[in-house]
Amino acid sequence: MNPSKNHKKTKPILVVLSGAGMSAESGIATFRGLGGLWEGRKVEDVATPEAFRANPGLVLEFYNARRRNVLGSSPNQGHHALKSLEQFFDVRIVTQNVDDLHERASSSNILHLHGELMKSRSTSSDSIIYDIDGEELNLGDVCPGGHQLRPHIVWFGEAVPMMEEAIPIIEKADKIIVVGTSMQVYPAASLLDFAPEGVPIHLVDPHPPKVNIPNLEIIAKGAVEGLSELLARFSLEV
Repeated sequence: MNPSKNHKKTKPILVVLSGAGMSAESGIATFRGLGGLWEGRKVEDVATPEAFRANPGLVLEFYNARRRNVLGSSPNQGHHALKSLEQFFDVRIVTQNVDDLHERASSSNILHLHGELMKSRSTSSDSIIYDIDGEELNLGDVCPGGHQLRPHIVWFGEAVPMMEEAIPIIEKADKIIVVGTSMQVYPAASLLDFAPEGVPIHLVDPHPPKVNIPNLEIIAKGAVEGLSELLARFSLEV
C-alpha cells in the first residue's frame, strides 16, 4: 500500500483578527466615534466592575440594549467570506467582538477575546457560564448558588484571560488577516508581536492606521468589500 495515497494535505493556517468594523456593516454600532455606543454615556458608567457594583440595573439594561441590537442584525458578506475561506485554509478567528455573527455565519473556529454578549456568568465565579435565553439579563437572575448573573464580558480594568489561548494560535499562522480593528488597543494589539517572522499580513480597513509592520498589505476598504476581494484572490492562489 502506498501511504501517500492516504495522506490528507494539511491546509495552511489563516488567522483572522477581527474587530468592531467587522460587524459595523451588519448595523451593529461601534464602541467609539460618531454614533458610537458610548456616546452620551461614560465608559465608567456601564463597562467596569465598579459600575456594576454601583448600579447593576443600569449596566444590565445597557447590555440588554446591545443584545437586542445584535439579535436584530445578521452576518454580512464579510462574515460569509471568512466561512468560504475554510475551503482553502484552516481558518482560526480571534475576535474582539462580543456578538455572535461569526457563529451565525457558521465559521468553525472562533475565539472571543473580550467575552460573549449572548452569555452570562455568575458573580461568584468566572467559570460558571450560561447561555442567555432571549434578549434580557435582569436583576434577580441568579445562578443555582443564588448569586446574581452578570454579562460574560471583559470589562475595562479586567484581565483578558483568553489572550493565553490566542497567542499560540497566532504563533502558528501561515497568513493573517486583520479586519475591522486598528490593533491599537492593548492587550489585543500585542498579538501581532507573536506572528511568525515573514508571515504575510493583510489589513482590511477603510481608514487604515499608520503602522510600521513588516510584510503588511493594506486594503483600504470595508470588511465586506475587502474580504470578498481576498476570497476571490486566495481562491486562485491556493
